[in-house]
Amino acid sequence: MLEFFKNKRITVTGGSGFLGSHLVNKLKGHGCKDIFVPTIENYDLIKMEDVRRMYKDASPDIVIHLAAVVGGIGANRENPGKFFYDNLIMGAQLMETARLNGVKKFVALGTICCYPKFTSVPFKEEKLWDGYPEETNAPYGLAKKMLLVQSQAYRQQYGFNSIFLMPVNLYGPGDNFNPNSSHVIPALIKKCIDAMKNDEKEIVVWGTGKATREFLYVEDAAEGIILATEKYNKSDPVNLGAGFEISIKDLVELIVKLTGFKGKIVWDVTKPDGQPRRCLDTSKAYKEFGFKAKTGFEEGLKRTIKWYKEKFLL
Repeated sequence: MLEFFKNKRITVTGGSGFLGSHLVNKLKGHGCKDIFVPTIENYDLIKMEDVRRMYKDASPDIVIHLAAVVGGIGANRENPGKFFYDNLIMGAQLMETARLNGVKKFVALGTICCYPKFTSVPFKEEKLWDGYPEETNAPYGLAKKMLLVQSQAYRQQYGFNSIFLMPVNLYGPGDNFNPNSSHVIPALIKKCIDAMKNDEKEIVVWGTGKATREFLYVEDAAEGIILATEKYNKSDPVNLGAGFEISIKDLVELIVKLTGFKGKIVWDVTKPDGQPRRCLDTSKAYKEFGFKAKTGFEEGLKRTIKWYKEKFLL
């Protein structure tokens, strides 16, 4: 792997974000010395002139496209138009300009939200088109899914080498803990720790707790992307996950235990659960490029809680 990355110029969109910062660190560890991270201050990737300028400045061999406008259920419900347009236009322009600039490989990151709302568990890549995504995040999921359509069409017409990976919900140190846009794990960790800090006796959690989710530790996800970048060269979509599911109820109880919160859990059943179940079939990633998640869920949560406390409570 060190040989593969040694002399490559790699551009990582979203490289200063949660997943991106872990990926950039791992790329450096794998011998990559020429990594370009476009920041939003210098390159607004929704504007075509900025996309063209980024390719001119970076001259990449490989583009790993992680940048996205994302959020939890609340943020998706408030911004469906923005989440659709920004993600669609950013991905389409980046891949088209990569093709025109002779980029050797384009790695597109999709999302588990691409899957239909009612997909048989575990989710297999072949089921991706068997229905409409869950309503609260469908605009985001479909915008990302268009990268797969573009990837396959470009391989067919232009012989362009692009791949499409679908990670499950990520978590870990460096996650987004902003309550207006965070996903379930950082939101719950913050709720529990804030309640203890403020001597509150209860926390309120959205939904019924019956929905299930799967979570992938961010460093495992970064390793999976690196393996796929080196070894995978087909346009068939590939899941990146840990291959387990946990109910939101059990997740809340586990985070309550690990944070030490002793109060009451109040379920706000007027709020949506989101997709009923989520669990990926991860066999294809292992078969195609040898990826298997290594970090145990409880261990990953402990590291995330420790990071949050050190970052925000000192």
